[in-house]
Amino acid sequence: MNASDGGPGVFAWIKQLNPGDTIEIAREDGTVATFAVERGEQYSKDAFPTQAVYGNTEGPELRLITCDGYDPATGTFNDNYVVYAKLLP
Repeated sequence: MNASDGGPGVFAWIKQLNPGDTIEIAREDGTVATFAVERGEQYSKDAFPTQAVYGNTEGPELRLITCDGYDPATGTFNDNYVVYAKLLP
């Protein structure tokens, strides 16, 4: 059970992604975009690298972002976890 008591969230598995793993995204036109995971990083919400996560990139990239660092004393998440991935040719 997770903090919301609603069961595992959509990204409950996100920390299991490793460099080289692939993520497939179904496009509206029926094609599939495949991204290769480069890394995953945990960031304090107080030190979130907004530009690195949301800024422009040289090519197509994907960011998966979720809450992390659950504090049962407050019922809140203190961190974010970000997976960085690049589009495969």
